[in-house]
Amino acid sequence: MTCRSRTPGEHVAGLTVGNDVTARDLQERDGQWVRGKSLDTFAPLGPELVTLDEVDDSHDLDVRTDVDGERLQDSTTANFIFGLDELVPACSRAFTLRPADLVFTGTPPGVGSSRDPPVHLDDGDRVTVGVEGVSGLTNLCRHR
Repeated sequence: MTCRSRTPGEHVAGLTVGNDVTARDLQERDGQWVRGKSLDTFAPLGPELVTLDEVDDSHDLDVRTDVDGERLQDSTTANFIFGLDELVPACSRAFTLRPADLVFTGTPPGVGSSRDPPVHLDDGDRVTVGVEGVSGLTNLCRHR
């Protein structure tokens, strides 16, 4: 599929919530991101898919992350570097997009490793990510 339209609804089935988990220790040790973002159980999604006609404006939705009930990330999709109308065409120029492929669009400011002092997840922490108009996703952090 090549997306030539600037209307994301023509090529995007909908929105869901994804937790873009990163093992920062592996990322820093390896000097790249592949292993630090690719472990089993990483990138959980759901629990629902919301079509674009079910949200007011995909370019201005509240996005957030809570850890054990404390809000650590709070922003809107308006602050993302690229909107769906730019991201999908750019991705389709770089690689083949097929039905059911997922594109993670970004994360709000406040990532734990960029805080001063850094905030890292502990075993048993409950992480909830949410996007306005889409059910939130809660995961329990487990260190092995």
